[in-house]
Amino acid sequence: MGGTGVKQTNGNWIAVRDEPVPDDVARLLATVPEWFGQPDSNAEYIEAARTKETWTARDADGRVVGVTLVDRHFPHVAEIHLTVVGRAAHGLGVGTAMLAAIEADAVARGVRLLEVKTLGPSHPDTGYAWTRHFYERRGFLPLEETDLWGADTPCLIMVKPLTPSGAGARTPDIA
Repeated sequence: MGGTGVKQTNGNWIAVRDEPVPDDVARLLATVPEWFGQPDSNAEYIEAARTKETWTARDADGRVVGVTLVDRHFPHVAEIHLTVVGRAAHGLGVGTAMLAAIEADAVARGVRLLEVKTLGPSHPDTGYAWTRHFYERRGFLPLEETDLWGADTPCLIMVKPLTPSGAGARTPDIA
């Protein structure tokens, strides 16, 4: 494990900035096909995992249980390109810990806005309703739903303002 930067831990695993882990991304994507069931998209994520800023959550044995890939389009914005958590680690705080580590690192680098794109609410997929709720509970605000991914795949852009203290702006749950 080559983790650097801000570390988040719960005693069972640790979330850190890491080396590229495309094989782990492929393995984790395969555990959650209801979110990642498009072969072309999965191939893009695996390829992106070779070059994008990589954050991992690893268990006590060093096995990767979650990965987040980050894009830095501008000095003041960081975009979550992909977050995938293996099925066995769902609901254990893995995604939250990776996000907290990324936010702390982003603030330290002067980033003021964190962005994520996900399937929009005009699509009936219940899994992505859960995904949107995950981000909303962590302070992300829906900004715009677009047809960036095509008419049948609405893209919701969500943003989270970051504060210099390292704590992102919290908002009440959005129903």
